[in-house]
Amino acid sequence: MSRLTARLLRWYAANGRRLPWRGKKSPYQVWVSEIMLQQTRVDAVVPYYRRWMKRFPTVRSLAQASQRDVLHQWEGLGYYARARNLHHSAKIVVGEYFGRLPSGRQDLLALPGIGDYTAGAISSIAFGLDESVLDGNVRRVLARVFAIAARADSASGKAILQQLTVAHLPRGRAGDFNQALMDLGATVCLPARPRCGICPLASVCEANRLGMQAAFPVLRPRKRIPHLALGAVAALAGNRVLIARRQSEGLLGGMWEFPSAGLGPHAGLPDRLDAQFVKEVHKSYGLKLGPYRPLVTIQHAYSHYRVTVHAYRCKIRPFRPRPGTRWTSIPGLSRFPMGRVDRQIADRLQV
Repeated sequence: MSRLTARLLRWYAANGRRLPWRGKKSPYQVWVSEIMLQQTRVDAVVPYYRRWMKRFPTVRSLAQASQRDVLHQWEGLGYYARARNLHHSAKIVVGEYFGRLPSGRQDLLALPGIGDYTAGAISSIAFGLDESVLDGNVRRVLARVFAIAARADSASGKAILQQLTVAHLPRGRAGDFNQALMDLGATVCLPARPRCGICPLASVCEANRLGMQAAFPVLRPRKRIPHLALGAVAALAGNRVLIARRQSEGLLGGMWEFPSAGLGPHAGLPDRLDAQFVKEVHKSYGLKLGPYRPLVTIQHAYSHYRVTVHAYRCKIRPFRPRPGTRWTSIPGLSRFPMGRVDRQIADRLQV
């Protein structure tokens, strides 16, 4: 066992985070936690994980659930393809593996939504296999300790870092080692203002020795994030409102939304709705807009773009909804899974 590994494991034994999916948990619980943790902070995941396990305590209960129920439980956590893939994979595990999650890396990689990192995490943590992982926290710790000049998000940089994780992996304790690296990156070796004074690896860290912690990891410059302006309509016929189900694939696939369309890159809340917007709403939803008034403006950031959504409350004549759309009462909106923007619009209608 290397000096780095020994120090890291001692630190983890005393300082590792106490999380509800750690300890003697089932492979299913580890799997769910790892999917939820993809691109999401631990503190955001914990309440979702607890609610999820109460609603879907086993892989069979998840496989038997409807997609609508699954998405409803996931609502607000974002990256909804994760929930759809988890649901799909649960059906595969029940149908092909008799309800037991496979332990091998290649079998795990064949399941929708599981990539290299997640497969390594599940194999090592849930099954005790000697598999390494490489996520953002692990990458940052190792890039600083060894002052890796190669770009950490390049193929060559990832290969170097992967070799380092394998070289220091303690046989039989890969799960603890991987979680220790993740915890150290999340709580001590922070992206900004790392807490080097309490770091167990400070004395062997090359970036710390050089005083160049901010220089590592080396990453490609961030691209400018596009900004879109959208309009959304809460179309009311009496006490009912029209909503639409999004296509199954895509960013918010399977979620429900209010009828929407683009407003142009620099649109504000106009006194009159743009003719093109009115035309697009009618074409997509069969919706003829009547008297309207501004309801709310919402700013939201997704992973690759930002949106400003101008929502309007509009009175219309009732009509037969098209496939994929339906009428519901305003209180009934709570039964439909929605993204954050549409949920805020729904909440505003309750006022």
